[in-house]
Amino acid sequence: MKRASTDGTDLDDYFVNLTVGTNQILLTVLGFVVGLALSFRSSTAYERYGEGRKYWAQLTLASQNLARLIWIHAEEREGEDGKKDLLAKLTCMNLIVAFSVALKHKLRFEPFVHYDDLKHLVGHLDTFAKAADVPDERKKKSPWKTAGQFLGLSFAESNPRKTLKRAKKPLGNLPLEILNHLSAYIKTIFENDTFKVSIYQTQAMNGVTTLNDVLTGTDRILNTPLPIAYSIAIGQITWVYILLLPFQLYKALGWVTIPASMFAAYIILGIALIGREIENPFGDDVNDLNLDEFCEQIRKDIDTIIARPAPKTEDFVMSEDNMLLHPLSHHGFSCWDAKTVEEIRSALKTKSDVAFEKEQQAEGTEPKPKREHGEDAC
Repeated sequence: MKRASTDGTDLDDYFVNLTVGTNQILLTVLGFVVGLALSFRSSTAYERYGEGRKYWAQLTLASQNLARLIWIHAEEREGEDGKKDLLAKLTCMNLIVAFSVALKHKLRFEPFVHYDDLKHLVGHLDTFAKAADVPDERKKKSPWKTAGQFLGLSFAESNPRKTLKRAKKPLGNLPLEILNHLSAYIKTIFENDTFKVSIYQTQAMNGVTTLNDVLTGTDRILNTPLPIAYSIAIGQITWVYILLLPFQLYKALGWVTIPASMFAAYIILGIALIGREIENPFGDDVNDLNLDEFCEQIRKDIDTIIARPAPKTEDFVMSEDNMLLHPLSHHGFSCWDAKTVEEIRSALKTKSDVAFEKEQQAEGTEPKPKREHGEDAC
C-alpha cells in the first residue's frame, strides 16, 4: 500500500525520484574526476615499473662489461702467482654475481646472507649482514591471511620492513659492501701491474660506479612511494563514484542496474588495484619484475665469459674454419694467406656481386651465374 502525503503526493514515488533521479551531470563530472585520478595512479605506477626494469637492464650491461673487461684484460703471471691471479679473477666474477643477488634481497627487505642463492657467494666476506643475527624461521601463515594476501586485501598484508626492525645488530648495506670488495680487487690489479692500460682502469672504475648508480636508483624507487594523501584521495573518490553509480543508472536500466553496477565496479577497482600492484616492482608477486630470472641470467652470462681462457687472436684468425670470404669462397685462412694483397682485394670487390647474384638466384629472378671466383680460387 502506497503512502500519501497531505496534499495527495505519493511518498514512495517522491523518495524514489529524489534518490535515483539525480541529474546525470553529477555522474559525468565525478566520472571525469575518477578517470583522471585512476590515469594518474596507473601512469605513476607504470613509470616506476618501467624505471625499475631499466635499472636492471643497466645492471646486466654493467655486469657483463666489467666481467669481460677483467677476465680478458687482467693478465695472469707465470707460476704460482698466475694461479693466484686466476683464482682472484674468479672471486671477482663471483662478487659481480653476488652484487645482483644481494641487491635483489635488499629490495625485498631481506638484509641477511643466509639465503640459498647468496650465502655461498658472500659467506667469506666480512660484512655487517653476516655479523647480524639470523632471523627466526617464519611462522606458517594462517589460511585466512594467505587468502587475504591472494585477494590483495591491504589489511592481510604484513609489513615487509619488520625484519629490519627486529634486527639486534647493524645490518649495513650488503650490496655496497660488495662494491667495496670489488674496488679493493681492482686496486690490487692496478698495483701489481696485471691491469696496466689506463683506459681499462678507467672503464673498470666506471663499471663499479654504474653498479653503485643502480643501487641508489632502485633504492630511490623503492623508498619513494606515491604520497599517502594521493592514495587516500584517489581511493575515496573512486568509492564515492561506485556507490553513487547505481542511483544514476536505475531509471535507465531498471533491474539491470545491479549486474551493470557490479561489472562497472569490477573494472574500476581492477584498474585502481593494478596501479597499487605494480607500484613496487621489486617484490615477489606474479606481476612484479622477475628479479630471480634477471640474477640467474647475469650468472649464466658471467659463466659463459669465464668458461674459456681469454682467446688469442691467432687461434681464431688462422683457423681453417675461418671462411674469410664466404659466400665467394669456402676456403679457410691458409688459402687466402698464400695469395697476394692485390688478389685478396680483387676478390673482395667480387664478393658483394656474388652475394647479390645468389640472392637473386634464390628468389628465382636470375639464372645461375657463371662464377669467376669460387671454390677453385685457391
